[in-house]
Amino acid sequence: MATEGNLQAPTRHAVDWKNPLFYDEAATFKEMERVFDICHGCRRCVSLCQSFPTLFDLVDATDDGEVHGIKKEAYWSVVDQCYLCDLCYMTKCPYTPPHPWNLDFPHLMLRAKAIKFKKGEVRAGEKFLASTDVHGSFAGIPVVVQSVNAINKTKFARKQMDRTLGVHPEAWMPELATKRFRWSAKKQGSMTAVTNGERTPGRVAIYSTCYVNYNEPGIGHDLIKLLEHNQIPYTLVDKESCCGMPKFELGDLDAVEKHKNANIPVLARYAKDGFAIVSAVPSCTLMFKQELPLLFPDDADVKRVQDAMWDPFEYFIARHKDGLLKTDFQTALGKVSYHVPCHGRVQNIGKKTEEMFKLVGSKVEVTLNTVERCSGHAGTYGVKTKYHAVAMKIGKPVFRAMAKDEPDVISSDCALAGHHIAQGMQQAGTPAKALQHPLSLMRKAYGLE
Repeated sequence: MATEGNLQAPTRHAVDWKNPLFYDEAATFKEMERVFDICHGCRRCVSLCQSFPTLFDLVDATDDGEVHGIKKEAYWSVVDQCYLCDLCYMTKCPYTPPHPWNLDFPHLMLRAKAIKFKKGEVRAGEKFLASTDVHGSFAGIPVVVQSVNAINKTKFARKQMDRTLGVHPEAWMPELATKRFRWSAKKQGSMTAVTNGERTPGRVAIYSTCYVNYNEPGIGHDLIKLLEHNQIPYTLVDKESCCGMPKFELGDLDAVEKHKNANIPVLARYAKDGFAIVSAVPSCTLMFKQELPLLFPDDADVKRVQDAMWDPFEYFIARHKDGLLKTDFQTALGKVSYHVPCHGRVQNIGKKTEEMFKLVGSKVEVTLNTVERCSGHAGTYGVKTKYHAVAMKIGKPVFRAMAKDEPDVISSDCALAGHHIAQGMQQAGTPAKALQHPLSLMRKAYGLE
């Protein structure tokens, strides 16, 4: 068998999660031993997350320094450290398909997580944290939302969250919005499009996401302002459910399917009508672009939505290439430290947000520092008591890099990562002057109120 690395672009096999053999623990352990042995012989991914140092420490502690000496129960410690960022598969591993060794570390971890979930070994607190549409339901309710936000800041409440939900008392937690995005945003802009024989869809359907809807609606409002300024017709999708990524990270694939069944019929209508579907949260975009198509490879509507799904800056840069994006930037942004989140990197779209910053910089002053490394937040991983310290350790190189040259503002396409970085910089004694989402910075650059 060939041992040299694969030089072709990695390909992905569908996840056969409805096959009973998928949940065969013995077969899964056998595959994990095979994959772990290859990873041990390579070790290229040691700097990506805590899964690989955990694995290599287990190997090094055996009598002969080989994978077969690890007790199978210890495999779960490797699984628990994986937050399915996909970076090992997309950026590091030389043995992904079509290489004959056929390595897919993240989806093997997903298989193990699904087994663990089926066995009832996922705590109720973790399930609640992954139910973003449940704890977000308090957002926008007068008095209630203010009370919840105030209580959640108290030491008593944080101790209770630690005890019942496993949320670290010092981890940053998002506040609930006083007005939900979907309640406060204009549902539709002008449907008269500016055309130029463009290749990009001329209309946008906004999938707001749980985070923008319940926590930071300003990100969604800024997206709308950019669309309106560029005379791009838009509409909010009629209704939406969570994308399913938090449940996916737990291995709760049945819940993922429920969310898929709620979202796909709605989104597919927009795809059929020629809309670009835009999501301002990289994890949500990735869910529709990659994970759902791999979980439901035979669903034609899932494929339609996949083809219609866009990252916001992927869409804006495509419009620029079509000669349809305005470049009348008016306001200098100063020194910007920009973080490329993992779920943005693995979409295979390139650094579109960075391209947009450089486009702004061709008109007004922008000094850009781009940091391309995992922040350590990783969905709910970074807030959990048992992982928070590790998450901060993973993020230390990012915190240092983002503080370079004392930026005027730090920014990340992933709002959660942005706040995690801001917290890490604060703890390191190099606090950020300001934290703003790239969409908000683009609104500022255009001089829009």
